[in-house]
Amino acid sequence: MTSPSAATAQPGEVDLHMHSTASDGALPPAEVVAAAHAAGVAAIALTDHDTLDGLPEATRAAGAVGIRVVPGVELSAHDGAREIHVLALHVVNPGPLELRLASFRGAREVRAQLIVDRLNRIGVPVEFDSVMTEAAGGAVGRPHIARALIKGGKVRDSREAFDRYLGAGKAAFVEKERLEIREAIAIVHAAGAIAIWAHPGTDGRRDRLEPLVAMGLDGVEVRHPSHNTEDAQRLAALADYFGLLYSGGSDWHGVPGGMRNIGSMHIPTSWLDRQDEVVARRRAAEVA
Repeated sequence: MTSPSAATAQPGEVDLHMHSTASDGALPPAEVVAAAHAAGVAAIALTDHDTLDGLPEATRAAGAVGIRVVPGVELSAHDGAREIHVLALHVVNPGPLELRLASFRGAREVRAQLIVDRLNRIGVPVEFDSVMTEAAGGAVGRPHIARALIKGGKVRDSREAFDRYLGAGKAAFVEKERLEIREAIAIVHAAGAIAIWAHPGTDGRRDRLEPLVAMGLDGVEVRHPSHNTEDAQRLAALADYFGLLYSGGSDWHGVPGGMRNIGSMHIPTSWLDRQDEVVARRRAAEVA
């Protein structure tokens, strides 16, 4: 298996944003857990795109090595013209969510086929079957198309694939099916989970955040590899102002090296403890 390039976590730290081959990660869920254990984190959230399928395997593997897996999923939503990624953390009622996720995965496959069709029309031959082979039964996405292009010798790396063909506004780009942010938050809450705005970066401003709070947003991803120190400080201050939960993680996809190492964001266990408190209080209120 591929290991993290270094054990970057301090004792007791957690990583609340990770991906496996259930979506666009490079490692199966059990190997993600093994890598997290090797990196020294006490808990992870498995947050694959539009699927919970990796969670049973990850949970079994975690039990064997004594770390915790927080059930999660990453959704792509829209707030007007802007795309917002939402992490659903602490999923306890997956049934209704699974029905919606199955629909999203179907839309992903249709989008992937449309992108492949566009690539072929502009003289960049790639077979849809090769893309689905890269997805290996997981939720298919543009990273899998990029991998097929790399293997076919059409681009050098994923960056070139997105810069030339797959990125927004490029020749083979196809918009995702729209999920409005209000609906995304409602879906997350129906699953008994908390809704976290993932990697808001420079968009994480008061004027953008306030309407989302009114819709029921529970927290923000304060620490993420794409955030600089100023972003993290601003997001923490806004979370405090609105009474939101902190979250954070490496957004690790199983590739060693670079900034996205497991535990590299140094997320304290206290952030997870606070999330647990809010989730427990809500569940108690529901059964009261």
